[in-house]
Amino acid sequence: MDVDDGDDAGMMGDAMDDYGIEIDFDQLDDDLKNPDDEGVEEKLQDKISSLTAELEKQNPNMRAMERLEVVEARLKATEKDYDDSKAAFKAAKDAFDEIKAKRYELFSKAFAHIQEQISHVYKDLTRSDQYPLGGQAYLDIEEDTDRPYLSGIKYHAMPPLKRFRDMEHLSGGEKTMAALALLFAIHSYQPSPFFVLDEVDAALDNANVDKIKNYIREHAGPGMQFIVISLKTGLFQDSESLVGVYRDQEVNSSRTLTLDLRKYV
Repeated sequence: MDVDDGDDAGMMGDAMDDYGIEIDFDQLDDDLKNPDDEGVEEKLQDKISSLTAELEKQNPNMRAMERLEVVEARLKATEKDYDDSKAAFKAAKDAFDEIKAKRYELFSKAFAHIQEQISHVYKDLTRSDQYPLGGQAYLDIEEDTDRPYLSGIKYHAMPPLKRFRDMEHLSGGEKTMAALALLFAIHSYQPSPFFVLDEVDAALDNANVDKIKNYIREHAGPGMQFIVISLKTGLFQDSESLVGVYRDQEVNSSRTLTLDLRKYV
């Protein structure tokens, strides 16, 4: 031990002589100044390992640039998808707004025409010598909105000399006349070449049947032909032609007869 201590002292002296290095142990902790303590080396090794680990954590990540390029590529792809989605949304919204405006225009045009015609048609259907002014009928939209086609439409009909009542409180004949007036008003907007009326006179008295007959005769023509199915002679006796259906007992089947009444006018 004496020899080793002498050698260590000699080596330190040589180091100081050769390199001018002077080691100062004053800043070491007290527990590290005792060279005979067996735990000093272990503590120093642990400290070295800890510092080494810290240094390794601070080493630059050589794959960071590669990962950055991948992330940037994903970001660009996401931005492109966002721009594409935004453009698609705008195109869809513009198309929807265009259709909405067109729908509003078509509805408003049809409603304005029918709203105007319903009053004239109902007056024509309910006018008589006793009540030359006829009744009153009108349409209105229940809600004032920019989408009237989604709102309810209220139909009011007042027969001659009758006070205003809800439609459900009208009699069967009055409801029929109001329904036919609305049907004829709607048909006047974009008329079809022919009109089929299937026993619409079932709830009507003779006076109203005569009014329906007169209206049909006034408006019938090449551009608007009426096909009327009825069991009341008052409605079909003044028609231009008749088609009758009867049962043939011999063959136990139905047959039809056609009669052109224009020959007898």
